[in-house]
Amino acid sequence: MSSQLQSATSAQSIPSYLHADDLGPWGNYLRQVDRVAPYLGSSSRWLETLKRPKRILIVDVPIELDNGTVAHFEGYRVQHNVSRGPGKGGVRYHQDVTLSEVMALSAWMSVKNAAVNVPYGGAKGGIRVDPRTLSRGELERVTRRYTSEIGIIIGPNTDIPAPDVNTNEQIMAWMMDTYSMNQGQTATGVVTGKPITLGGSLGRREATGRGVFVVGTEAARRVGLDIKGARIAVQGFGNVGGIAARLFEEAGAKVIAVQDHTGAIHKSSGIDTHALLQHVGNTGGVGGFAGADPVANDEFWMIESDILIPAALENQITEKNAAKIRTKIIVEGANGPTTTAADDILHDKGVLVIPDVVANAGGVTVSYFEWVQDFSSFFWTEDEINQRLERVMREAFNAVWQVASENKVSMRTAAFIVACKRILMAREMRGLYP
Repeated sequence: MSSQLQSATSAQSIPSYLHADDLGPWGNYLRQVDRVAPYLGSSSRWLETLKRPKRILIVDVPIELDNGTVAHFEGYRVQHNVSRGPGKGGVRYHQDVTLSEVMALSAWMSVKNAAVNVPYGGAKGGIRVDPRTLSRGELERVTRRYTSEIGIIIGPNTDIPAPDVNTNEQIMAWMMDTYSMNQGQTATGVVTGKPITLGGSLGRREATGRGVFVVGTEAARRVGLDIKGARIAVQGFGNVGGIAARLFEEAGAKVIAVQDHTGAIHKSSGIDTHALLQHVGNTGGVGGFAGADPVANDEFWMIESDILIPAALENQITEKNAAKIRTKIIVEGANGPTTTAADDILHDKGVLVIPDVVANAGGVTVSYFEWVQDFSSFFWTEDEINQRLERVMREAFNAVWQVASENKVSMRTAAFIVACKRILMAREMRGLYP
């Protein structure tokens, strides 16, 4: 290939609808893919596949507000890659959601599903809306209209949404009902993370946090860190961070610091996670919790710990704060919480980073279990689900650890090697049609 053609091909990797000088989260994902390219062997022929989402749908979501006015919200559904199976990924409601963010999240779902070897591709959705400003009726109307708009590309065998930031079981119930009404038949398998009474799975609500705990304990074992007495710091205390913190405390660790959008707290002797979870449930955040001392948000990152769990939003650990972090292991509960530049800083400091595509894959793993149970109409016990989850997570962690050791690369690069090889092998075996 001539140098001119190579340059043109590289330029074409940047979609025309994004700004080349500010790619946002999608740029972070592209840098991660570039790092893994030298390790893909013959599969590198298909590398551009990873840099191009298969399908992007942008929709207008108009609803009538309670006061009679009509409001319009922007919605997205991105299917990054479906070579290994139907698209799978959550839907987030947030006022700052962007197309670049949803693109990156869909791509990370492709990598995540392949890393833990569940038969899904990657997808993601979102609406630019602050759900806290909506009444329950308005929230339902937004959900149903959005589902109707993206209904042309989702389905039990094509693309299966799930909960994400600011969405939950109720949102999934509305999505399932809307899709089912439009199809003229009940389709429980169109979404996962549903209420148990509508085909949801036992253990799904705690699955992501449990997965973080399983991977965290496996990482600690590998580096000789005793979980009993280990100091845990958690950013984000919702369904992921809160569950992971509780499980670590039950295993004998001490949760010494927590931060969320309402503030940061610290207690060196250990925070009572059960009391904190109750406080968060009552007030909406960790701020004002009487069982710990408040600290500045910037100080949170400087608190010395053994395991740090970023479980909030993306781009939380950057080159601005990475050097200040004092921990041994980072277990990424959130999607994309660490930038590429921060990764390099942490690697130089000797911090072991367990990447999101492995660490927080517990949710999609149990979503897969839920999907299988919906198709078979046969449901497993919670113990069976947790046992299967732990087996999948440990096998995925060990496979990535082995590749990291063999190639002397970070766990993130190793996870991308494992996942991208699986994705591109499927792409090559399927070929191009027509």
